[in-house]
Amino acid sequence: MTQRTLRIAFLHLAPIPEALARNRHLVTLALLKAADMGATWILTPELAVSGYSFADGLGTQWIEPQPDHWMAKIHRLAARRRLTIFLSHPERDPRSDQLHNTLFAIAPNGRVAGSHRKINTLRVGSEAWSTPGTHATAFPLAPFGNVGLLICADAYSPGIANSLKAQGAKVLVSSAAWAPGLHGPNGEWERCTKDTGLPLFVCNRTGPDRTLDFSKAETVVAQNGQRLLSLSSERSALFIIDWDLRAGTLASSEYQRILL
Repeated sequence: MTQRTLRIAFLHLAPIPEALARNRHLVTLALLKAADMGATWILTPELAVSGYSFADGLGTQWIEPQPDHWMAKIHRLAARRRLTIFLSHPERDPRSDQLHNTLFAIAPNGRVAGSHRKINTLRVGSEAWSTPGTHATAFPLAPFGNVGLLICADAYSPGIANSLKAQGAKVLVSSAAWAPGLHGPNGEWERCTKDTGLPLFVCNRTGPDRTLDFSKAETVVAQNGQRLLSLSSERSALFIIDWDLRAGTLASSEYQRILL
């Protein structure tokens, strides 16, 4: 029987910079809660494990080739609960030793189906630790077919989303740590969907960070140049939506919010 709807969970979390153990516990707790509520696709925000402004205090020596010990546990959780998990986590390239801000798509078999290294990284400040990725690659992932990944400001560059469309992507997924304000999102996500004709699921974060306040930041579902949903919470929360796979849009404008 063909699957009619997909339940998607957005982990709209407030990671604390440098608090790795605390943030990992929060991510794991939220994943389990989302699974218990029937979500089979679960999205995390950008740098959910480390916080955004972690490098000055924590350094980067802790970043390993992935999966590290903790991520291996998440792989096993995905396989045990039959989940697709979009997990944002820094990684160290084992060949070049370069560090990347990466979004991993972990499939229900517990293996990485695909990944994306952030291309539009800031070369100064909180993101200076990361080496920019060079390209975006669509990859197969049920139930949509090919999926394309973005990270936050990658939505600035139309060519990235367009290249994913050209590779046969049917949906776009983005993690984000994009605070509102002077340099906040200003139509980039909507433009991605207008340019490509693809729906876009964006999992943003919340809470204060060392350099930015994300408390008003929005997690977004966009399609055809418009926001279908804009979701926010000043504390860590879990948002649940249902996506109609046949109609290719929201099954309902209603959603669930669970505070964590």
